[in-house]
Amino acid sequence: MADFLADSDFELYRKLIYDESGIHFSATNRSILESRLRERLRENKLQTPQEYYAILVKDKEELKVLLDSVTTNLTRFFRNQAHFDAIEHYVVPALLKLRQAERKIRVWSAGCSTGEEPYTIALLLKELLPAGWKAEITASDISLKSLMVGKEGFYPETRIQGIPEPYLPKYFERRGNGYQVKDEIKNSIRFDYHNLKNDSGQRGLDVVFCRNVLIYFDEAAQKATIERFWEAMAPKSFLFIGHSESLFGMNTKFEFVKTDWACFYKKDI
Repeated sequence: MADFLADSDFELYRKLIYDESGIHFSATNRSILESRLRERLRENKLQTPQEYYAILVKDKEELKVLLDSVTTNLTRFFRNQAHFDAIEHYVVPALLKLRQAERKIRVWSAGCSTGEEPYTIALLLKELLPAGWKAEITASDISLKSLMVGKEGFYPETRIQGIPEPYLPKYFERRGNGYQVKDEIKNSIRFDYHNLKNDSGQRGLDVVFCRNVLIYFDEAAQKATIERFWEAMAPKSFLFIGHSESLFGMNTKFEFVKTDWACFYKKDI
């Protein structure tokens, strides 16, 4: 392994990836980076990491492909059910009172992977929102490949585990060896490429989901991302991060909320 990627080259790649995305590679996950680099060298018919690096600094599209390949896209429908219970029993009832005038709930699924998270949110809001209310969901990721899966909205049978029984026939159509999300759900979601290192341009969001993404960032990149979420969110709005992630020790303006269902954060002004 060391012969393939010298320490000096590892530092160059690590800095390039960090500067572009905030994703932090340490010595412990170096093997993941090396494995992805080997794949990209094979694909581009190149011999050395140095040749590939020379291409990356000039070719932004190839850099996107590399960033796509180093992110882990582990997800499923209704992953961490406690968060969705909190949405149902705490967040939606609060927003129904707070957003009476607009009758609209705006959600961002940041780091949405192949779309199971934003579709779960869309299913839930479809069930919970009264007539005349609308859900607007933006789903973003740094992986173009994952976004294409989400946009298509087709999932093989092995991927639909976790969807509650009544939802499947109601919001999915059986097609071949899998299920297609119906248009009434698909139309509430906009899939969009976005690098969390940048401002998304969104404002007035009611709920932000960014679960199991911050673990890839170092402390500085985490703080910058959280501050951008604050700017994007409306007063009296809610932030959900991963089960193993926390804002404790980070100087942010978010308030910690502990409910009977799950813990999350609130922008309370």
